[in-house]
Amino acid sequence: MAKRYFDLSDDVHVAGRWYLGTPVDAAGQDHGSWLFTRGEPAQVKGRLRAPLYRAGKPLDFSLADAGAIPVVHVKVASLLKELAPGDVQLFPIEIDGQPDHFCLVNVTRLERCIDDEASEEVEYWMPEDGRPEKTGKYRAVAGMRIDPSKVGDAKIFRTWGWTIALIVSEEIKEALERIGTTGTKFKEV
Repeated sequence: MAKRYFDLSDDVHVAGRWYLGTPVDAAGQDHGSWLFTRGEPAQVKGRLRAPLYRAGKPLDFSLADAGAIPVVHVKVASLLKELAPGDVQLFPIEIDGQPDHFCLVNVTRLERCIDDEASEEVEYWMPEDGRPEKTGKYRAVAGMRIDPSKVGDAKIFRTWGWTIALIVSEEIKEALERIGTTGTKFKEV
């Protein structure tokens, strides 16, 4: 049976939900997507804090920093640590006005697995775009599909060249659904 994978995103249609801003450290330094969407381990000094971009109903799963960085309730963090210990780093994070415990999830796996032919549309950065650090990487991916044979044993990962995507295995998806995780949205890739 072929393995199935899902793009995990933030369910923005939850009525009255909160939105989290860019995480900062104790010194007030920004620890945003530039650090936590690379698909590699990160170094953080001190405790992190996520300001509320918009107050509202707390969710078990949210994407902070304009939809880039997973912030999860401690029950979700425990599940990820149990099922995918080699794929994630967990950092305790305080959320303004929230007494419950949450963690920022840094996904440390990067897999080169986007299937260009099966995806609706892919566009690459070209030398003439004037962004040499991005040349050869994806500029846009619509209707993304992945090649499961290129994933290996990863259960949660970012896709090479298009690191905004957060992909989970069917096992992770089902476990999140089983514990009633709020705020998640899945799309098969």
